Amino acid sequence: MTTTSAPANPAISPLDLSAVDLRVSGMTCAACAARIEKKLNRLDGVEASVNYATEGASVRYDASRVDPNELIVAVEGIGYGARLVESAAGRGETEAEAERERNAVHVRLIGLVRRLVISAGLGLPVIVVSMISRLQFDGWPWVALALTTPVVVWGAWPFHRAAAVNARHGATTMDTLVSLGVIAAYGWSVFALVFGDAGRATMRMGFHVGAGQSDEVYFEVACAVIVFLLAGRTFEARAKWNAGEALRTLIDLGARDVRVIDGSGVTSTVAIEHLLPGMRFVVLPGEKVATDGVVESGQSAIDASLFSGESVPVEVSPGSAVAGATINAGGRLVVRATRVGTDTALAHMARLVRDAQNGKASVQRLADRVSAVFVPTVMALAVLTFFGWVASSHPVRAAFTAAVAVLIVACPCALGLATPTALLVGTGRGAQLGLLIRGPEILESTRKIDAIVLDKTGTITTGRMTVTSVAPEPGRTREQVLRDAAAVEAASEHPIGRAIVAAATAGAALPLPSVTDFAAHAGAGVTGV
Repeated sequence: MTTTSAPANPAISPLDLSAVDLRVSGMTCAACAARIEKKLNRLDGVEASVNYATEGASVRYDASRVDPNELIVAVEGIGYGARLVESAAGRGETEAEAERERNAVHVRLIGLVRRLVISAGLGLPVIVVSMISRLQFDGWPWVALALTTPVVVWGAWPFHRAAAVNARHGATTMDTLVSLGVIAAYGWSVFALVFGDAGRATMRMGFHVGAGQSDEVYFEVACAVIVFLLAGRTFEARAKWNAGEALRTLIDLGARDVRVIDGSGVTSTVAIEHLLPGMRFVVLPGEKVATDGVVESGQSAIDASLFSGESVPVEVSPGSAVAGATINAGGRLVVRATRVGTDTALAHMARLVRDAQNGKASVQRLADRVSAVFVPTVMALAVLTFFGWVASSHPVRAAFTAAVAVLIVACPCALGLATPTALLVGTGRGAQLGLLIRGPEILESTRKIDAIVLDKTGTITTGRMTVTSVAPEPGRTREQVLRDAAAVEAASEHPIGRAIVAAATAGAALPLPSVTDFAAHAGAGVTGV
């Protein structure tokens, strides 16, 4: 379920709207997402929900008034990139889209790690020496300048670039605060070093509460802000990477090849994207069911725990419906395909996970609204701080330092960054654990849960059967019965059979006798001599 903002035109019925997903690039904070969402919702006949964490936009629009390409133009018009997410007709296209997203996140993560490591290597000595006066040596501010300059210019380049792009479009974001604060701290320090007393060889700076001293530099402030923000964005990118694995894992659960039976009964192996509704295919014991279908011949047990959560296999026979990605635990089946590609139950699950990650909970919408006004408010407060200190007869240098402090302290926006990332990770982790969360509002409402009711026992078991007891006939020992049963079940793929074999071979493995005339009887076990 995807939550959306209020329709741009209330006269338009939701039933009349088409839907499309956009992949948005260039967002650096929740304020960016709020700005893009506001721009899209201003278009006539458009409802949009933009998620910073997933870098996606779920858009519903009136096709008679708006073309999808106009949505892209609108996003690009305010300085961001956008493209339509492919509506895959087959597994291959779905995997291509997922792989494209995976590579983009990976490249971004590697770049952030590189910037973080280099910036931290250069900045940490500056921070330590600046904070501990005993480590300061003659001319140390000039060394700090040399180490800080690459951090401020190269390490902070993503922030400067994003701030400049938004400034060209008359907008401000969190990057604006970061860029202004870092440049101000660095510029003030250079000024004090060149024109003030900080350039003296014997200059020492202690750790104290105060501002505006002519012999003080703030290189450590610029370094610390950049290093901490780069670390935060690195952790955020890693969280996106891990959360995206849930969606990729769901897609990978499907089969890649399928044994198709033609009209003359000849079997051939083809790629899964070539399978069409109505085709018949073979599923051997231990294999995945290629796609949703109906059993035409054969009897077996199907492990459908992926969908039902029930660890006990389901017995199927001619006429039974089976779902793609479930596992055939017993005999040979011939299945007629009914749904393929993006119409399967597995693809539907993947869409639900993606929609849940793209949606917004109430707290996230609150964070977006706060972020939209946060930056202008902080900039106004910084200006008021400067003039307020000057009006209070403080030196201009002290007033300037106080204004810079306001900008720097307000640079990180935990609410805007943490909220969407937490929802993304929560839905992704749930999918990895087999919990399908249909929307962020569901995840948000879990804080009110005080009791949980489960409708079947299989959902709270380990999913692995074990032998709990053996009741031998008179004259036979437990070990003899278990050995003979395990010998016959060793040729079976059924979970019950595997449990018996595991019990017989656990610890000091019992020698299993050879078996002839093995036969599997659907729903009735196995026989052998």
